[in-house]
Amino acid sequence: MTPAARLAAAIEVLAEIEGKKRPAPDALREWGQTHRFAGSGDRGAIGSLMFDALRRRASSAFLMGAETPRAILLGALRLSRNLSVEEIEKLADGSRFAIAPLSDDEKKRLESGSLAKAPPHVAGDYPEWLDAQFALAFGDDRWQEGMALAARAPLDLRVNTLKNNRDEVAKELSHLNAAPARWSPAGLRIELGSDGRQPPVTSEPSFLKGDFEVQDEGSQLASLFAGAEPGQQVLDLCAGAGGKTLALAAHMDNKGQLFAYDSDLRRLAPIHERLTRAGARNVQVRSPKGKQDVLSDLEVQMDLVLIDAPCTGTGVWRRHPDAKWRIRPGALEIRQREQSALLDDAARFVKPGGRLVYITCSILDAENGAQIRAFRERNSAFEIVSANEVVKALGENAMIFSRAAKLTGEGIQMTPRRTGTDGFFVSVLKKN
Repeated sequence: MTPAARLAAAIEVLAEIEGKKRPAPDALREWGQTHRFAGSGDRGAIGSLMFDALRRRASSAFLMGAETPRAILLGALRLSRNLSVEEIEKLADGSRFAIAPLSDDEKKRLESGSLAKAPPHVAGDYPEWLDAQFALAFGDDRWQEGMALAARAPLDLRVNTLKNNRDEVAKELSHLNAAPARWSPAGLRIELGSDGRQPPVTSEPSFLKGDFEVQDEGSQLASLFAGAEPGQQVLDLCAGAGGKTLALAAHMDNKGQLFAYDSDLRRLAPIHERLTRAGARNVQVRSPKGKQDVLSDLEVQMDLVLIDAPCTGTGVWRRHPDAKWRIRPGALEIRQREQSALLDDAARFVKPGGRLVYITCSILDAENGAQIRAFRERNSAFEIVSANEVVKALGENAMIFSRAAKLTGEGIQMTPRRTGTDGFFVSVLKKN
């Protein structure tokens, strides 16, 4: 397919997403199934265009003065890819399989349009109903935080120290220009090209051997800040597919006992294969069994209980840009209730002197600091460990990181703008 045909296809897929409110990956997959002539390179390029448009949907529509898929794609070419009007005209020349030529108004907007007078939620590309939440979290800087959340995410890897070290894995991935991450001692980062396509790292021999996992640096830091140590008894209460479970096992050096549980058996399913590949031998997976409490024997026994809480996912919009336009106020309320229930349930497993670690991939105080404040009102046995104390896990990078991240009375807030990671919140509490 020509670049012009790819642009036309991306507009077609975006129209499907907008019209039927479908998840972007589903719409792209269905388009590929009905257009078999498109190769993997074509589908990747179309997907990259589509996701760039979704990242900058509000600002692109503002720039172009219209909310049509065409307008949003054209605006994204200017805002996300910094293409000139001449370059965009070559993609919209009205030839076979291409979109119609640019109108005079479109040319004018692409040449001299500006976001200078755009309201914060438009300049920051997030839903208007979340503006009050963003203002509470970031004040006048909220549009800049939104812009960073609308940028492309790099590809981050966590080296599995149970099997290898970062220098060796970096050498194995030198052809991908894998470089040490800024903060995580086990992290590698691969910067993506101009088209935003990720290399197929899960096909690399070193991945198949279990030398690394794909994991955002913010998620790696959240696991590090939990402070799991060899020989401890640890419960990962919302283990899901096992990303943080694997990181915890590495921090524990396969010593002690790590229990991995998730209330959804389907989310838990991939963890078994991942544990085997990683060589994590100190993990016991506890699967849900109807109404049976399969964790009752762990009450008041754990040195550490980690909650990777379900949340709105506002902190990972770089990776799931379509999700931010589907989220509704009701979803936030549901997540808040789930988070409160999880905190209360987790408390029963922590032994005196043990720690409870609460993590979200959200930047909203309603899911982060507010949850911790409310939990402490309900449970006075827990005290918050100072964020400055928690970040000492980074060693010589602790001071620099503490200046970059947003440290509050409840915990640590990472964001793409501040720390170059996804938006993760971490709060560490100790039981008296």
